[in-house]
Amino acid sequence: MIASPPKELISNPLQLALEKHSEHLKEYIGLLSPTDNKGRYLHYDQLRYRFSKDLDKDLAWSIVKTARLRQLKRILPIGDSNELGRFFLTPNIQKAISETDRNTTTASLEWMCSKIGEEKHLEYLLNDLVEDEAISSSQLEGAATTTEVAKDLLKRKRKPRSLDEKMIVGNFKMMKFAWENREKDLTPDLIRDLHQIGVDGIDDDNYTPGVFRKTDDVKVVDAEGNVVHQPPLAENLKARLKKICSWVNESHHDTDNRDYFHPLVKAIIIHFLIGFEHPFRDGNGRVARALFYWYMFKNDFSAFRYITISLLLKNAPVQYGKSYLYTESDEMDLTYFIDYQCSIIIRAINKFKDSYQRTLKEAEEFNVWLWKSGLYKKLSDKQQKIFQVARSGVAHFFTASNVKENLGCSYNTASSALNGLVDMKLFKKEKQGREWVFSMVSQKKILKDWNAKK
Repeated sequence: MIASPPKELISNPLQLALEKHSEHLKEYIGLLSPTDNKGRYLHYDQLRYRFSKDLDKDLAWSIVKTARLRQLKRILPIGDSNELGRFFLTPNIQKAISETDRNTTTASLEWMCSKIGEEKHLEYLLNDLVEDEAISSSQLEGAATTTEVAKDLLKRKRKPRSLDEKMIVGNFKMMKFAWENREKDLTPDLIRDLHQIGVDGIDDDNYTPGVFRKTDDVKVVDAEGNVVHQPPLAENLKARLKKICSWVNESHHDTDNRDYFHPLVKAIIIHFLIGFEHPFRDGNGRVARALFYWYMFKNDFSAFRYITISLLLKNAPVQYGKSYLYTESDEMDLTYFIDYQCSIIIRAINKFKDSYQRTLKEAEEFNVWLWKSGLYKKLSDKQQKIFQVARSGVAHFFTASNVKENLGCSYNTASSALNGLVDMKLFKKEKQGREWVFSMVSQKKILKDWNAKK
């Protein structure tokens, strides 16, 4: 549990500090800022340990809050109490906006692809990264399937064998639905459809796919079973969702809009609102994260198809939960949630850029080896792409079906390319069910076999 801020702020806190705590006035004045000296927007639960022991904690908090209230931007009323949601543009949020603008637009993605040039196996990298969010989002919700098994499930398009695998396939479909419906306005029906696609057939009695909750027995609990969030009443849920949709469909990023804020900030707020409202009996987190992506797609940030935030949220679920609690316990100050999500997004974008740079470097090194060995001339264009992808570790297993989809060729061409790699002793294959699964031979064996031919 967290420590909630004092319910009542001290009026004229600096005046009180001057009159009754003049010996520490300089320290109190130093607190008159929305962030600390490191640019962090800290909750009372965190700040209470950082205040000097000589300071009155309630007075110190009132001074911090006074500075924040002057600069908080109004957003919209939230929940059945209509408490006004607000936020402050922290340095971290500004950095995330900058990174998003520079690295994730459709134009920047096209530029990255052009840098690869002849090494078009970036397509394979991107298709692989599309799967990461579906897998990680499921694991964040409790799916026990390993990432390797999950990737094999999606790449081979085999039928899921367990509830966990059904969850992963559902999330993958949900992300695909978000991309394909990015041009549409948000409506309660679209939210419902997203949930239906994501959870249908997993545990219908528990999830009730595509059906908004009608009761108030849905609660969010922590690991110890303590209730940490009681969603607003179900009675006016549809009306509140309509208001949220109306707000989402309003353009806040037009340059002449007095209420301007960046699409990234708005996408994160949508994420929060769905999590807060908890419109379904289960699966709300997945829907909330999918709608974050939907809004980024809608605003032409196409690279987010390949950037997974759930992978990093999964590694720190406690902080993710606290970012919700901090907002709810401090007068619906959304800064805590937005700022935390932005820290995750910055790391996710950097991970995406690192994957691209590593792929580019490996492609260049591989081409040098291919040319020097003389093997380059013996491989077809498609074989080069498949081999490069396998060697980089982006994908480990290949079938004629997934090569056909990723490279945009016929099934026979894909099959011929894969079998040709087997004939050259670069790949091996084995029968799994009704299909052949191909994988690259170890680099050590390739070099050994290649040198033996000389």
